[in-house]
Amino acid sequence: MFDPTENRAAVRHKTLKGGRIIFNAGRSTIDCTVRNLSSKGARLGVASVVGIPNTFDLSVHGDGVQACRVVWRSLKELGAEFVS
Repeated sequence: MFDPTENRAAVRHKTLKGGRIIFNAGRSTIDCTVRNLSSKGARLGVASVVGIPNTFDLSVHGDGVQACRVVWRSLKELGAEFVS
């Protein structure tokens, strides 16, 4: 269903996949849950957003690794946009 208040560039689909936020040239990782996913980005659940940098790589189990940029944050979730 079309929602005229929706700002996303692509439709996101609900999912519940395990993932890992990777930063510091691969030396630091944070486990996450991918709550929804599109070709343009994802909503990630984490224990805390504290310490997660504005850019990182996201590894989704079974889907490979994608470079990301944070577009929003709350206490335990963040929105990530995929970048080239």
